[in-house]
Amino acid sequence: MSDAIQIVQADDELWQQYDALATRSYGHPVGDISRLRPHADIRVAVRNGRVIAGGLGLLVPQFFGGAPVPSALLSAGCVAPEERGARLSVDVLAERLRHLREQGAVISTLWTTSGGYVRRLGWEAPVPVFAWSIATDDLKRAFTRSGLPVEYGRTAEVDELQRRLARQWNGPVKRPAWWPAWIDEKQQLTTYRFGPGQSPTGLLSFAMKRSERHGMQLTVHDFWAADADTVGEMMAFLAGHHTRAAVIHFRRSALPPYPALLHNLHRYRLTAEAWHPWMLRILDLEEAVRLRGWPADVDIAVHLDIEGEDGETWDQYLLEVKDGAAQITKTHTAGVVRLTRRQLAVWYAGGYRTAAAARLAGVDTSSEDALKRLIRTTEHEPWLPEHF
Repeated sequence: MSDAIQIVQADDELWQQYDALATRSYGHPVGDISRLRPHADIRVAVRNGRVIAGGLGLLVPQFFGGAPVPSALLSAGCVAPEERGARLSVDVLAERLRHLREQGAVISTLWTTSGGYVRRLGWEAPVPVFAWSIATDDLKRAFTRSGLPVEYGRTAEVDELQRRLARQWNGPVKRPAWWPAWIDEKQQLTTYRFGPGQSPTGLLSFAMKRSERHGMQLTVHDFWAADADTVGEMMAFLAGHHTRAAVIHFRRSALPPYPALLHNLHRYRLTAEAWHPWMLRILDLEEAVRLRGWPADVDIAVHLDIEGEDGETWDQYLLEVKDGAAQITKTHTAGVVRLTRRQLAVWYAGGYRTAAAARLAGVDTSSEDALKRLIRTTEHEPWLPEHF
C-alpha cells in the first residue's frame, strides 16, 4: 500500500472524515464544516484512504476602495496532531489557494492564531483587532434614546444598507445572499433595524446567552450605522438591556475603527482586549490593483520595488493611478519605494495611515513625498467585521 499523500476535493466520505478530524484537532465540533459545505471549496490531504489534513475555502468578494475584489477566504484548516511538523499544512494551503485562484481569487484573507506561521507564507495583519466590554449602566448614562424608529428583524432594505456602508471600508465582505442566514443560525443572532421603514440607517445584531447566576451575556456581532445620530440611538438601545445584562460585549472587530464607544462616556471604565487579527495576502498583484477602487482625485505614477513571491528576488513596477482607476506593470526602473509582500498587503488594505507609520513598519523609501502620495492612494481605513 502506498504512503503517498494526495490533496483532493472532498467527496461525501472524505468530507465526513475531515469533519471528524477537525473535531479531534480543534477539541470541539466545527459547525461551519457542515453549514458551509454547499458554498465552500473543501480540500483534504489523504494517505491510504485516510484524511490527515484539510480546510475550507470560500470565493467571496471583499470591498477595497469601494469595489468588490474576488477573495479566497480560508477557514477551518487543520492537520491531524500525529502528522504535524512535516510541513503538510504548507502543501495543503498551497493547493487550497491554487484552486481558488483558478476560480478568480486575486487576494486571500484568513483569521488565525498562528500569525507568525502565516506571515512566513506571505500574509500580514493590516490593523490590530480589539474586543470591547462596558458596564451597561455606564452606557445607559452616556447615551439616551432620540426617538429614532426601531424595528425587529432583518429585511432586504437593511441588508442593502449594510452593503452600502461596507463599501466605505477596506476589507468587509460583500455578503452573498446566503451569508446572513448562515451567521444568524450559527450565532443565534437577534437583529434590529433603526430608522424609517424603507430607509433604515442602522443595523444591530447580537447574541444572548444565559449567565450562570443571573441575567444574560449580550455580545454584539453587527454594528452598522450611517450617521452619528444612529450610533447614539443604537448605543442607547443596547443600554436599555441593563436590567438583564450587566455588561455589553462587542465581539472582536464588531465596532468600526472610530471612537463611537468613547463618545459621551462619563467615566472611561471600558475594557479593550486584543485578539488575533485578520490577515491579508496578495495573490495576483496586477489584477488586485486593477479590480480595486481608487480615489477619483488622485493622479500619480510611482516606481516601486516589490519582493518576489519566492521571497528572494525583487521586481520593479510602475503604479499609475488616475480618474479612479489604476494599473501596475513591470518595468526596468528602480523604485523609489520598496515593499515586501507583507508590506504590500498592508498598503493595499490602507493599513499605513501616515508615512511615519510605514517607515516604522520597515517600508524603505528614497523619497518621502513619493511615500506620502502612495499612502494617499488607498483612502479608506481597514476593517473586517465578518468572521469565517
